[in-house]
Amino acid sequence: MLSHIVSNSGFRPFSHCLLSWIRSTAVSRPHCLIQRPTFSLKFSRSWSNIPFITVPLMRTHGKPFAHRSELKHAKRIVVKLGSAVVTRGDECGLALGRLASIVEQVSVLQNQGREMMLVTSGAVAFGKQRLRHEILLSQSVRQALHSGQNQLKEMAVPVLEARACAAAGQSGLMALYEAMFTQYSICAAQILVTNLDFHDEQKRRNLNGTLHELLRMNIVPIVNTNDAVVPPAEPNSDLQGVISVKDNDSLAARLAVEMKTDLLIVLSDVEGLFDSPPGSDDSKLIDIFYPGDQQSVTFGTKSRVGLGGMEAKVKAALWALQGGTSVVIANGTHPKVSGHVITDIVEGKKVGTFFSEVKPAGPTVEQQGDMARSGGRTLATLMPEQRAEIIYHLADLLTDQREEILLANKKDLEEAEGRLASPLLKRLSLSTSKLNSLAIGLRQIAASSQDSVGRVLRRTRIAKDLELEQVTVPIGVLLVIFESRPDCLPQVAALAIASGNGLLLKGGKEAGHSNRILHHLTQEALSLHGVRDAVQLVNTREDVEDLCRLDKLIDLIIPRGSSQLVRDIQKAAKGIPVMGHSEGICHMYVDAEASVDKVTRLVRDSKCEYPAACNALETLLIHRDLLRTPLFDQIIDMLRVEQVKIHAGPRFASYLTFSPSEVKSLRIEYGDLECCIEVVDSVQEAIDHIHKYGSSHTDVIVTENEKTAEFFLQHVDSACVFWNASTRFSDGYRFGLGAEVGISTSRIHARGPVGLEGLLTTKWLLRGRDHVVSDFSENGTLKYLHENLPIPHRNAN
Repeated sequence: MLSHIVSNSGFRPFSHCLLSWIRSTAVSRPHCLIQRPTFSLKFSRSWSNIPFITVPLMRTHGKPFAHRSELKHAKRIVVKLGSAVVTRGDECGLALGRLASIVEQVSVLQNQGREMMLVTSGAVAFGKQRLRHEILLSQSVRQALHSGQNQLKEMAVPVLEARACAAAGQSGLMALYEAMFTQYSICAAQILVTNLDFHDEQKRRNLNGTLHELLRMNIVPIVNTNDAVVPPAEPNSDLQGVISVKDNDSLAARLAVEMKTDLLIVLSDVEGLFDSPPGSDDSKLIDIFYPGDQQSVTFGTKSRVGLGGMEAKVKAALWALQGGTSVVIANGTHPKVSGHVITDIVEGKKVGTFFSEVKPAGPTVEQQGDMARSGGRTLATLMPEQRAEIIYHLADLLTDQREEILLANKKDLEEAEGRLASPLLKRLSLSTSKLNSLAIGLRQIAASSQDSVGRVLRRTRIAKDLELEQVTVPIGVLLVIFESRPDCLPQVAALAIASGNGLLLKGGKEAGHSNRILHHLTQEALSLHGVRDAVQLVNTREDVEDLCRLDKLIDLIIPRGSSQLVRDIQKAAKGIPVMGHSEGICHMYVDAEASVDKVTRLVRDSKCEYPAACNALETLLIHRDLLRTPLFDQIIDMLRVEQVKIHAGPRFASYLTFSPSEVKSLRIEYGDLECCIEVVDSVQEAIDHIHKYGSSHTDVIVTENEKTAEFFLQHVDSACVFWNASTRFSDGYRFGLGAEVGISTSRIHARGPVGLEGLLTTKWLLRGRDHVVSDFSENGTLKYLHENLPIPHRNAN
């Protein structure tokens, strides 16, 4: 955001310098810009150092964009600034900070090679401020002359006529834009229009030619209705198929269509369109608005300033949409988003209401969230045997329909060949053995789900006939985002079913065919007991960042994928907890008293069995006494045979004359046949290394010394710590959990492989008989007992 401007006396706040400059030049500049009968045009100062277009953004204008994700291809953009955006809350004067931020965003997009145009309000407000100042000044001078006293009586400001305010404010408004755009070496030109400029064919051609010439020269046209001369708008004055210029909303729409604009951004003081009046308890922001949906919208009152209300904006937007221009209506006044609202819209983020002619084939993600919530609640009320039956049926479908599943997976693999790295291709691949293992894991989940939801954890007698229970309940709606792992879908679905949770699944597009068939089979199994909607697969073009903002629909996000994906989700999640780990940097410490027979088996299995897994070995720590011993040589020979690329840690490299490539960082998750080897002097040094460079995932010690092993187990602060066992055991299926939704390295709620138990929370049930707190006061008739009661063995359901 613009904040300072250079002056001879140093740095001063930009707004102060700007206002001082405007006031100092107000006398020499005309107070209004009125040129009849054609539109008015005014250039800003020298533009000799303008950066001309360097980034090609090619698009043939025709149909509007169908999806938000396509908005990044918009080349020609009109930004309409409503009066509420431009003016201050007191409606007298301009919101300088907000305007500076908008100019910065427009400048960024202009310098990307786009063609930006502004339709701006604000002349009336600026002129009102100027005329009020002049009137008060003249009144105070006259009063002082007549009274001869220093004390002035309270002066009343007369009601100012809007056209006069516009005439007085146009030059000041343009001077403000000039100063702001100059900071980015961008030239701006002012154009004042009236309705006649669009209806008179010659004037229309002149206007069109002027705008195209300005855009060709990389100049930002700033367009406004000539409010100093424009007549009042007549009701229902639109010509057939043509919108009349009654306000800046209709002007922006008309301009966008005339100039074959790709995108029209309408900024106001509301977030967009709502299905009921904004601020009401059940009002919801409409993400995408389609022609014909007007009946589903209740229009409120118009903005606090300006001529057009939301109904006028929607009418203008639909007219522009029909003319081939995409439209987004959004909030340009909110302090948390106004600094990036325009660039966010162009990047395709979920901001405001997007107007589209293309309705998606299926439900929106918001509708899917509601369905998952409703279906999950019904799922939670089923008997445990019914939930188990659904999971058993899904396990059977995985084996019965294996040919269809593998055929779909083959399509994914063929499409991904050459585009995905080898580790990701391995994760993407399904096989008969994988499907059989999945089915076995699902049956384990079904067997263990008999006593999950509604299990009594604690019973307390608070007082006579007042008993308290703590029982397990589902978390609510889970969002699981996974990459290149179609086998993740049935695993996570089974765990959600067993725990009674609604589920939204967002898979990577590289596994699209596999995910669709697996989701279809999941819904087929859910249909056994009428809860088909409890598990939803998000197929819309929602960005992960947009999904992470749905805090009213989602209770927990579980990412399954690369460390970068997990980090991005943790950063993007707004008010929604994220369960998972960003990296799987697993260590194995080979102690001086390690068994020769065990070490090579454990290292081979941990590193080579499935190197792409998050629980694969990444750093091997060797006790210094083992260097140049047969054990050490066996480890190196085995890794070479398995074609593992070795990276030497700094200390290990110092012991070697000809060392392998020295590691760039000791905090790397390779995810492939690569491994770092480092030397330590003791078990304590190994622990210190793990705490400094590890990710608290899974760490192992190999030793025959039980005391050393126990010291390691107790002091390593990781989710999983093993003794003489492969890192690959860190897995929900191998732990007997049936499956896992992921491995958590957080310290709240669940840690390590997260199975069924990690998807449950609790609630408290209190059963009484006309009990009130006042009965337990000092003079009351009852006393607290707080007696622990036995827990029933059967499920509370």
